[in-house]
Amino acid sequence: MTITADHGYDDLPRLMSLMTGDEKHDFAATSTLDVLWVLYDRVLDVTPARADATDRDRFLLSKGHGPMAYYAVLAAKGFVPEEWLPGFGTYDSPLGHHPDRVLVPGTEIGSGSLGHGLPLAVGGALGLRAQGLTGAAVWVLIGDAELDEGSNHEAIAYAGAAGLDRLHTVVVDNASAGHALPGGIAARFEAANWSTATVDGRDHAALYEAFTSPHPGRPHAVVARVEPKNAR
Repeated sequence: MTITADHGYDDLPRLMSLMTGDEKHDFAATSTLDVLWVLYDRVLDVTPARADATDRDRFLLSKGHGPMAYYAVLAAKGFVPEEWLPGFGTYDSPLGHHPDRVLVPGTEIGSGSLGHGLPLAVGGALGLRAQGLTGAAVWVLIGDAELDEGSNHEAIAYAGAAGLDRLHTVVVDNASAGHALPGGIAARFEAANWSTATVDGRDHAALYEAFTSPHPGRPHAVVARVEPKNAR
């Protein structure tokens, strides 16, 4: 088993091409690729060597029903061996159609069912605050369709009122939500006392600027807009 951690962004298409399993949510995977890369390459304070460190940043993939891009980035950054990728989705592979935190190194939660990741991230941020670990950040990636779930709206309301400023949510917006959001996605977070930014989800410089924007005393939400799900 060989783990290589010197891949770049240009290697990601090749890494994803190794995963030939029967992926039912291919666009869910590719829609997150640039967000995941910028986070793991330039923002998150977590490495394979620090995957269990108490003060590491936590990344939660709530949009776990399309994990191919996530697995490619984890392989590129040395969390999992490249040799695992061709087995994606097979019976004996650790790389399932939904990530498993017990089987996949660097994975914080098992995910895939809509509406779970953000509430778990709120709990994680509260836990870090209670332990005095004020340097560690919690990041969660959700899809816009997850905002159809009431659990997320409860989490948004609570996090804003609690001032969880180490909590960050990235909403990948590929126009797949079933219900309209008056005023847009960012307005929902702003109404609950969140800091927000809305950017092109393929623009790495814009993503980095939005991810690192100061937001003292408030949680932060970045809406990353990508191609509509059905625009193919």
